Amino acid sequence: MKNIIVTGGAGFIGSNFVHYVVNNHPEVHVTVLDKLTYAGNRANLAGLPADRVELVVGDICDAELVDKLVQKTDAVVHYAAESHNDNSLKDPSPFIQTNIIGSYTLIEACRKYNVRYHHVSTDEVYGDLPLREDLPGHGEGVGEKFTPETRYNPSSPYSSSKASSDLLVRAWVRSFGLQATISNCSNNYGPYQHIEKFIPRQITNILSGIRPKLYGSGQNVRDWIHTNDHSSAVWAILTKGKIGETYLIGADGEQNNKDVLELILELMGQPKDAYDQVKDRPGHDLRYAIDSTKLREELGWQPEFTDFKSGLQHTIDWYRDNEDWWQAEKAAVEANYAKNGQ
Repeated sequence: MKNIIVTGGAGFIGSNFVHYVVNNHPEVHVTVLDKLTYAGNRANLAGLPADRVELVVGDICDAELVDKLVQKTDAVVHYAAESHNDNSLKDPSPFIQTNIIGSYTLIEACRKYNVRYHHVSTDEVYGDLPLREDLPGHGEGVGEKFTPETRYNPSSPYSSSKASSDLLVRAWVRSFGLQATISNCSNNYGPYQHIEKFIPRQITNILSGIRPKLYGSGQNVRDWIHTNDHSSAVWAILTKGKIGETYLIGADGEQNNKDVLELILELMGQPKDAYDQVKDRPGHDLRYAIDSTKLREELGWQPEFTDFKSGLQHTIDWYRDNEDWWQAEKAAVEANYAKNGQ
């Protein structure tokens, strides 16, 4: 593959993938297609070589633009999405438009030109799992995990829109021979993540002298993966994955929100109880956990960031060293949360 399109490549996970490709695959040219909504940021692509990375500002729902770009590429890696659960509860319409109509527009163009398509999705399409007390570091045990065979059971407008787009891809593979794969990944953390999300919100609160906030009791569990590991997994699927298959990406990083927040406070030299509990989010999923056996055994992928504490320290250091990247938006983000008592 000499030319690839990365949709949403100026966002958090997408831009990290662009950096990964540039750093590890010098033969590849990347065209980033990004609408540059509040979650997209030109600064996420700063310093990348202009002869290898081109930013096209546009909407994945724009069929004419998508057609023009896709006919000249070897593959499309589709990250672009409305992705914040709280926002989807306030206004689902952008999630339906971007995540469903936008995905449809891309897969139709890829079908037309027989272009390789990789669809980046989320573990949230599976709903949630029962809570378990024996999290890593809390005792022994594995507990139930999501697998590629787990039935879809989305619980929010965000996750239902992602589930819809996943099903479109599966149908186009079967009905039209679309050259596609799907990946469902657990929660990402790392550089360039918008400060509305859980981990960077807590980090930037502490750096700003604001007490961090925890939804409810904080027992909800997420399976964390460093975004660099997500990037390497997507590349493995794009280049070695079997057409029509779904691969789950995870790094065995289960942590409940309370433990994550207290670890952030500890790493930043604060008392572990220096936070406020706020009302829980409606429909807040209890637990996510990924079984990535298929990805590891079939494609030989392994995560690099297996120590969550060191990965979190790496992330804290990035936000501390890049205050200019997030500072201007901080007040507005917190004001938006305050409207909902969060």
